[in-house]
Amino acid sequence: MTTTAWERSVTATPYVSPHLVPTPVRGTRITEPYARMVAREAYFWAWPMVNMYNRRLAFSHAPERGLMNGVLPVAPLNQLSMLHDYVEPDQRWVACPNQDVVYGAGGLALDEGPVVIQVPDFGKRFWVYQAVDLRTDSFADIGAMYGTRPGFYLIVGPRWDGDKPDDIIQVFACPTNTGMLAPRIFQDDTPEDKRAIQDVLSLIDMYPVAKYDGNVKRRDWSRLPKLTPPAAGDGSGETRWVVPETFFDELPTVLADAPPLAGEETRYDEILAVIAAAKKDPALMAVLVDEATRTEQMLIDPLLQFRNWGTPLPHHWTTANNGAAFGSDYFMRTAIARSNILVNKPAETKYFYQDLDASGTRLTGASRYLVTFPKGELPPVKGFWSLTLYDRFHFFVPNAARRYSLGTKNRDLTRNADGSLTIFVQADEPIDPLQRRNWLPAPHGEEFSLYLRAYWPDRAVLDGHWAPPPVRTS
Repeated sequence: MTTTAWERSVTATPYVSPHLVPTPVRGTRITEPYARMVAREAYFWAWPMVNMYNRRLAFSHAPERGLMNGVLPVAPLNQLSMLHDYVEPDQRWVACPNQDVVYGAGGLALDEGPVVIQVPDFGKRFWVYQAVDLRTDSFADIGAMYGTRPGFYLIVGPRWDGDKPDDIIQVFACPTNTGMLAPRIFQDDTPEDKRAIQDVLSLIDMYPVAKYDGNVKRRDWSRLPKLTPPAAGDGSGETRWVVPETFFDELPTVLADAPPLAGEETRYDEILAVIAAAKKDPALMAVLVDEATRTEQMLIDPLLQFRNWGTPLPHHWTTANNGAAFGSDYFMRTAIARSNILVNKPAETKYFYQDLDASGTRLTGASRYLVTFPKGELPPVKGFWSLTLYDRFHFFVPNAARRYSLGTKNRDLTRNADGSLTIFVQADEPIDPLQRRNWLPAPHGEEFSLYLRAYWPDRAVLDGHWAPPPVRTS
C-alpha cells in the first residue's frame, strides 16, 4: 500500500504514552478472544476518526478546485471549493445533505501549515463556517450566531508556534492536524435570491497562509470544473469511507494525529500493542479484520437508522444534544458519523430525526402523512428551519418536482384557515393545488425518514421546551 507524505511524517513520530503507568510489553503472546475484544472496541471507537482520515486522503487527490463527480465541492488540501447553488441530489459523499444552504468544503492538513479563511459581510443572511477536527468535534465558533466580524481568520494545527500575520482577526487552533472546513450559507429557493447570493459567495475562501497578502480574493464558483471521483459508493448509500480490511493498517497513523483525550492513554497503549502483534502474525491480523467486519455489521450499520440512538422526544422524534462536541460520548460520535456526519453544534443548528409515525409504525411511501405545526408553533429560530425527506440510505428521493425539503426558504407555503401550517408527506402529488405547495414527495412504497433542522435555534429549542409535532397518517 502506497503512503502519502503526510502518513510518512506522522508515522515517523509515533504515539508515545505520556503517563507513568507501565504499558503492554511488546512481543507478548495474546489470545484470539482478547484480540477480538480489543478489535471490536477499537473499531467502534475510532470509526469516525478513520472516516475523516479517508476523506482527507480523498481531498489530497484533487488536482484543483472543482466539483467531484460534477456535484460536490472538493479542493486540494488547505484550499476551499464552494457550490454556487443547492447541492445536487445525486451526490453520495455525505449523508443527509440539505437544500437550504449553499455548501462549501475544504480539507485541513495543518501539518503542512496554517490556513487563512475569508469571511465576507453576509448582512442579514444566515451563515456558519463549521470547522471540525479529526474526531468530528468543532473547534471554532464562526458564524452569524457568534457575531463574527468580516475579515481574515487563521486556523493552525496543534504544534503551531508562529506569529499571527497582520490584519488577522483571530486564530483558531485545531487539536489535530486533520480536519475540515464546511461553510453553510442560507439561500431562498427563488431565482432572485439565487442571483443575489453570488456576490457574497465569491468572497468566501480558504488558502495556505503563504498565499495571504492582506487582500480579499474573489472567485466565481459557478465556473468550477467537473472532476472524476477518487472513491465510489454503490449508487445507493454513502461512499464507503471506513473499510474493515484496511482499518487496522490505517489506525496507527490516525492515532498519531489525534492526541488522546483525558483518560484515553491506556486505550491507545492497548490498541497499538495488539496492532503491533498482528503486524507480525498474519493469522492474528486476519482475526482483527474478521472482528472489524462483524462490528461493522452488528454495531455500526444499525446506527444508520435514527430510531436506534439519540435523546427521545414526544411523538417518536429523537435529537442529539451534543453534536460536534462529543468528548467521551463515543456512542453518539459514531452514531452521528454513520448516519449524518458533520453536524453543527446545537447553538448553530438543532437536528430532529424521525423514522416513525405517531403510532410508532415505520414511515413508508405506501401511506400518506400530515405534519401540522399549530399557529405560532413553527420552529422558534433566529435563522431558519426546514423539514427534509430522505430515503433509507439518507439521501434525497428523486421526484419530478425536484423538491426535497420545505421550510423558511419556500415563500409560497399555504397556511390553514386557523393559521396552522400542514406539510403533506406522500408519494403521489396532491390534487388540490394549495396542498401541492406544501407537498413533500415520498418514495413509492419504500421506507424513508424525516429530518427537521432548526438553524440558530432559540432557547426553547435548546432546552427542550419545543419539539416537532407528530407525523400522523391521513
